[in-house]
Amino acid sequence: MYRRNALLPHILTLMIIGILMIVSGVMLAFSQDVTPTSGPESASQAAETEAPSNAYCLLCHSQPNRVWTLPSGETLSLTIDPTILAQSVHGDANPKGPLNCADCHTNHRFPHPAEAARSIRQFQLERYVTCRNCHEEQYTFQQDSVHNAALEAGRLEAATCVDCHGGHDIQPPDQPRQRISLTCGRCHGVIFDQYRQSVHGAALLEESNPDVPTCIDCHGVHNIEDPTTASFRLRSPQLCAQCHANETLMTKYGISTNVFDSYLTDFHGTTVALFEQQDPSVATNKAVCVDCHGVHDITATDSDRSRTVRENLLATCQQCHPNATSDFPDAWVGHFPPTLESQPLLFLVNTFYSILIPVTIGAFILLVATDIVRRLRERLSGRRHTGS
Repeated sequence: MYRRNALLPHILTLMIIGILMIVSGVMLAFSQDVTPTSGPESASQAAETEAPSNAYCLLCHSQPNRVWTLPSGETLSLTIDPTILAQSVHGDANPKGPLNCADCHTNHRFPHPAEAARSIRQFQLERYVTCRNCHEEQYTFQQDSVHNAALEAGRLEAATCVDCHGGHDIQPPDQPRQRISLTCGRCHGVIFDQYRQSVHGAALLEESNPDVPTCIDCHGVHNIEDPTTASFRLRSPQLCAQCHANETLMTKYGISTNVFDSYLTDFHGTTVALFEQQDPSVATNKAVCVDCHGVHDITATDSDRSRTVRENLLATCQQCHPNATSDFPDAWVGHFPPTLESQPLLFLVNTFYSILIPVTIGAFILLVATDIVRRLRERLSGRRHTGS
């Protein structure tokens, strides 16, 4: 009995030591699971997750004549001039600091993953979504545009971000301002040729006039709508109004805002406005500005090529009024009020009625007023007699 009691402290000590060893082992194993290992292996893992510098990418991509031949047979240059990137809006001029290659090219480690793209266009379409990382608002607008609708319909040539802005050589899109329309002209060549010869395009491209509209002033930038819809046509006078209802701007060029105001008050303008308010998706055959003046080929109103010059006006009217005769345009006096020199008879008639109508209404008001006064006086006079 005594011997058993003497061994009991030793047994308890061994049990405590065993428990401590088990706990220490568990803690050591846990710490190895959650703590990164040090040494060459951990350094290699960290290097693979860390974005490389531009110098790392340029070890290969600064070498001349590096090309990639795609399955389509097309070749894509892989040589990058670092000065082009540095001089772009994403380079040294970027107020948030210059971007690195890996900011846009996320599969940056060498060897690169195998590419699934079979053509240059497919390669571009797979990568322009990268722009969304910094330009979320513009990217969202583009998804709702006529360009993206064309892409979804299978027209792969429709414009994406890089088609308009470029890749490594992105510059401010409106410096100089002519760059806006020149950019659109890359895809819309026929329309651009018409615009170039128009009164607006010539002033922009030849005279560098900052006041005339470019493509985006009428069509929008990233949220470009389909211009062939009825709603776009009904709203087109509002596009013209951005300039032609601006009295300060029009005075600068000797153009009266009455050109636009008179359209709103005539039969064509009031009907178009009514249709727009009722249901803008319903088409109307009533003329809007572009039906008479043209769209991209607008010319000065005194030009021989103008659709509204007197010699060409009948043909313009016959677009909607096929039975119009030679005297049909004479019924329209234009956007300006008649004068004694331009339409003397109409001017005199308007002047006569502008005097007759106020005088007639004034006379009736005076007659009614005097009758009211007479009746009041008679009523007051009758009360006095009754009271006496």
